[in-house]
Amino acid sequence: MLLLSAVWGLNMVAVKVTSAGIPPVLQAGLRSTLAALIVPLLCRPLGLRFGDWRRGGTLAAGVLAGALFAVEFIALYIGLSLTTASRAVIFLYGAPFWVALGTHYLVPGDRLTRAKAIGLCIAFGGLVLAFADGLRAPVGPDALLGDLLCLVGGALWAATTVLVKASSLRRAPAALVLQYQLIVSAPLLLLASPLLGEAWVIDPQPLVVGAFLYQAAGIAGASYLAWFWLVSRHSASRLAAFSVLTPVFGVLAGALLLGESLGVGFLLAVMLVALGLWLVNRPAG
Repeated sequence: MLLLSAVWGLNMVAVKVTSAGIPPVLQAGLRSTLAALIVPLLCRPLGLRFGDWRRGGTLAAGVLAGALFAVEFIALYIGLSLTTASRAVIFLYGAPFWVALGTHYLVPGDRLTRAKAIGLCIAFGGLVLAFADGLRAPVGPDALLGDLLCLVGGALWAATTVLVKASSLRRAPAALVLQYQLIVSAPLLLLASPLLGEAWVIDPQPLVVGAFLYQAAGIAGASYLAWFWLVSRHSASRLAAFSVLTPVFGVLAGALLLGESLGVGFLLAVMLVALGLWLVNRPAG
C-alpha cells in the first residue's frame, strides 16, 4: 500500500500534465478504455485468472461498481473546476472515514475501534496541515459546490471499496472486479464528456501521451489490479487509511518534477500522517 500510494501520488502529476492535451473526463474515459485492453495482457504472465462473470452472482454488483467508478470521476473533475486543488484533496481524501464507517456496519471483522478512529483523525490532520497554505487561498463563488462534489467523489470511492468487500465481488478474482469497473465506466465517461461541454480535441504531444499511458497502464491497469487483490485479502479500512499518503506523495512529486515549493509544515504533516497510520494498523491488544 505504501508503494501504491506513491504510484497514485505521481498520478496526480500525470493527470495535470495530460489535461494540457486531453480534456479531463474524456481523459478518464479513454484511460478506462485502454486499461480494459491492457489488463488481460498483464494477467497472462502473472498467472491471474478472470473467472466466469456468468457464475458466482457478481454481474449486478460489478455493474454497480463500474457505475460508481464513473460517477466518482465525473463529480471529482467538475468539482476540481469549481474549487482549489488543495480544498479538493481534503474533501476527496476523507474517503477513509467513509470506508471505516461502511465496513464497520457491513463487513464482519472490520470494526471501527477507538485506536483506528484516533489514527484516522491524526492522519487526516496531517493531510490538512500539508495543504494548509492552499486552504487559505482565495476561492471563487462556486467553491462550496466544488467542495461538495469532491466530497461526493470521495464518498463514491469509499462506496466502491465497501461494495467490493461486502458483496459477491469479495469472492471474485481481482482481475474480474477491475474489468467490471473499466468496461462499465468507459462508455459512461465517454458519453458524459460531450454532455459536460468538453471538446474532443487532443494535442498528442510526447509528454501528454507519455503521462496518459502511465495513467492507463500503470494506474488503471497494474495499480488498480494490485489494489483489488489487496482489498480481497485484507481489512478495507486499514488499506484505505494509506490513501491519505497519496496526496502527500503527490506534493513530493510536484516538488521534484514540476518545481513546486514545499510548505514549512510539510515535514510535521508527514510525521502526523505516519503516526496516524501506525495507530490504524497496529495489532489489537
